[in-house]
Amino acid sequence: MKRFIAILPILLWIGILPISGGVKGGLDDITLTVQAPTTVEAGDQFRIRFTVNSQNVSNFSAPDFKGFEVIYGPSTSRQSSFQIVNGQTTQSSSITYTYVLIGSKPGTYTINPAAIQSGSSIIKSKSLTIKVLKPGTGGANIGQQQSSSSSAPSHPNQQPATPSRNGISSSDLFMTATASRTNVYEQEAILVTYKLYTLVNITALDGKLPTLDGFQIQEIDLPRNKEFGLETYNGRNYHSVVWSQYVLFPQKTGKLTIPSVTFEGTVVQPNRNIDPIDVFFNGASGMVELKKKITTPTLTINVQPLPAKPAGFTGAVGTFNISSTLSPQEVKTNDAVTMTITINGTGNMKLIGTPEVAFPKDFETYDAKVTDNFSKSSSGLTGTKTFEYLAVPRHAGTYTIPATTFTYFDTQTHAYKTVQTQAYTLNVVKGQGDASSEIADFSSNQQDVRTLGNDIRYIKTHDITPSKDDDQNRLTSWRYLISYLIPLLLFLIIVFVGRKQIQDNANLAVIRGKKANKVARRRLKRAAHLMQEHKQNDFYDEVLKALYGYTSDKLNIPQEHLNKDNVQQELLDKGVTPDIIDQYLGVLNDCEFARYAPGDPNANMEGIYNKAITLISKIEDNIKK
Repeated sequence: MKRFIAILPILLWIGILPISGGVKGGLDDITLTVQAPTTVEAGDQFRIRFTVNSQNVSNFSAPDFKGFEVIYGPSTSRQSSFQIVNGQTTQSSSITYTYVLIGSKPGTYTINPAAIQSGSSIIKSKSLTIKVLKPGTGGANIGQQQSSSSSAPSHPNQQPATPSRNGISSSDLFMTATASRTNVYEQEAILVTYKLYTLVNITALDGKLPTLDGFQIQEIDLPRNKEFGLETYNGRNYHSVVWSQYVLFPQKTGKLTIPSVTFEGTVVQPNRNIDPIDVFFNGASGMVELKKKITTPTLTINVQPLPAKPAGFTGAVGTFNISSTLSPQEVKTNDAVTMTITINGTGNMKLIGTPEVAFPKDFETYDAKVTDNFSKSSSGLTGTKTFEYLAVPRHAGTYTIPATTFTYFDTQTHAYKTVQTQAYTLNVVKGQGDASSEIADFSSNQQDVRTLGNDIRYIKTHDITPSKDDDQNRLTSWRYLISYLIPLLLFLIIVFVGRKQIQDNANLAVIRGKKANKVARRRLKRAAHLMQEHKQNDFYDEVLKALYGYTSDKLNIPQEHLNKDNVQQELLDKGVTPDIIDQYLGVLNDCEFARYAPGDPNANMEGIYNKAITLISKIEDNIKK
């Protein structure tokens, strides 16, 4: 009796939960989903499942399955769950209706939506299109073991393979390489896809695209667990999967070659050299692993030069938009104002230069802070690049910040386009730190003069007019002459240095060249922070920016012409030794390769960081000589 009294509150609490509304879930947002393979082989059985996320439904109505024969179904299964997390009670339930079908004739068939009733509402699933292939050699039972690059899960409807008896032939297991386009402009994105076709049980596959001369490479992130599907290729049915994809940006013009890539696959086959009785009684393995090298075909890309470049073009190729904000639009003198420019779109976003904002001349400005927020897609790099400018007005008044323009080459229209931000009017009022207010307040802070000790001396009353002898002695004094010569000498030095400074300031290339080392080391300092934070991809991107930016500023090479060939020739012209140039090109290649290289990522990053610092110092010394 005491035990019953103890659990009575719990029973009452459970009983009132549905009444008090403490349980989430139930009748809200009821959906009916459908699952089935998109491609099957004629004569093979497959399952189609309809799942509704509630049990408070009735009158399930299946489609007619036109073009298919129903072997079994419907089989009904119910699932329910009830959990309490942080005092929040959640309840969920579902019903699944399963059919087993078979497609007899090849073709493409549409399965109409199924329907179910919930109260007075009718809920329908989506229609489904299934392609039935001609009967042929079936695919393999692809294994689920992990490899160093990806794993290959089995398809639920796969049948045992029948590969060549004399081993694994090139028609049993192979890969294709395709490019989204073979005629492109410089810096236009190309999607290269490597696809695996198999009739055998492949459990692992290793291999990747190497560093390519003339291309910048970005690998597309694909699921680690591969999902195979049926596909007809050259009249034969294979299990296929997109194994890897890369976005390439050509850096030079002409015919560029993407070489063949060799992958190594691990295939599991029955061991025909072992006695089945030995397998049954002695536990010997009836399967054997074979290594198979798979070589992809080469690709040739025709890269055309960009048309004559208009003024303001900095190398952006793709499809972009630009927007901006100014905050605040009314400030006091010596208070900072922030202007943010955002470029969004798809293309070679890493190479987009910083737009020039025409702030008023008496504004104090600082280098823009650049924030990258883009991801790799089949069309290139997609996302945004944000530039944050900080400016400080020193004088009161009303100022106009004109629109900032951005010119890019549009890959859809194959023409240059110019977009621009809006213009802003900035109202600057006098602040407390204004110079004029400080002068005005100075008179109000005056104090009476006080006599302290002998601070104020007696005024001499005798004749203090200098004699002619004193004037003559002063003119011939060496101190007197030096007091005139030194200012004259300083004036001449200032004039000479000032003229040279004015000439240097007039030549922007000279200024960029002088600041190249400083800018590169600042970027490498950011790379060091990324290395400490173990951000591997961001680290290599920052090192590449430092090296390419240094050579662009030092050698006065525009970003749109910045490639390895141009840099190599310019460094040779500047007298840099060939071994240092080889080291420079080697570090660029290492950056593109190291993110995928085996071993300790921290050790790889530290080695490349040290090489980059040493290399910039060597180039700087060689150019000075």
